[in-house]
Amino acid sequence: MKFKKYQHVERIGTVETTGILDGMCYVFPKIDGTNSSVWLDCHEIKAGSRNRELSFESDNAGFYKAIAEDNRIINFFTNNPNKRLFGEWLVPHSLKTYQDEAWKKFYVFDVMFGDDYLQYDEYKILLDEYEIDYIPPIGKIENPSEEALYNFLEKNIFLIKNNSGIGEGVVIKNYNYTNRFGDIKWAKIVANEFKEKHQKEFKVTEFKEKDFIEKKIVNKYVTKSLCEKEFEKIKNEEGWSSKFIPRLLSVIFYSLIKEESWNFIKENKNSVIDFKRLQGFTTEKIKSELPELF
Repeated sequence: MKFKKYQHVERIGTVETTGILDGMCYVFPKIDGTNSSVWLDCHEIKAGSRNRELSFESDNAGFYKAIAEDNRIINFFTNNPNKRLFGEWLVPHSLKTYQDEAWKKFYVFDVMFGDDYLQYDEYKILLDEYEIDYIPPIGKIENPSEEALYNFLEKNIFLIKNNSGIGEGVVIKNYNYTNRFGDIKWAKIVANEFKEKHQKEFKVTEFKEKDFIEKKIVNKYVTKSLCEKEFEKIKNEEGWSSKFIPRLLSVIFYSLIKEESWNFIKENKNSVIDFKRLQGFTTEKIKSELPELF
């Protein structure tokens, strides 16, 4: 098998996740690590980050070395050569409140057999057999409203230190769901973004015609949570100095376009969008969210 990139988990309420709440939904903790995968290729354990295959020379915060030496993983793939594990390698990003003993561990959140996802109840038995760590659901609920799912945010204390708040958010999986485009999709609610959104709802705001649509897009999608997450990724990989500011600005703008362009185009009824102006407003928003860097 070769490297396979994990699907992008979409925000709840977007066109990509329309209908996902129709049926039985499993609600999982979302943890703030680095997306990782493990598979077998020609009898050799392979590992990947979100976007690339890893090697000992090009590792991802020590993940490949740890996996290559993990007897649980080795034994798993000896007997399950056609499976693929996806999970989070828990290293510090924006959320620092995890238990001390939780760091530098791989927590599986999906198992694939070929192009098919195994359901949680199937892969739980498999992973338990090899004592491999995984992320258990907070609960499951049939035909939930979006508002009902918000209650699960406060229940996400998975791996969090006592009295240290809640986790990054939740991921919603409906194993019988494919979206209108025929794609299997999971949905997410990010706690910080939820708080930002609902704090704003209590303020009286007036949208004026002269306000730029590009600014409206940036205010919705370029959140403090996104800015902090991308900053921490660069900091963990390279350390931090002011020379990385152009990279940070580019990465966040790239993330906005790659992950959210379909959503904001449809939300604004295919309006004309000035991408140069959009980039300018993005830079302004990053500076306002991370003023200590500028």
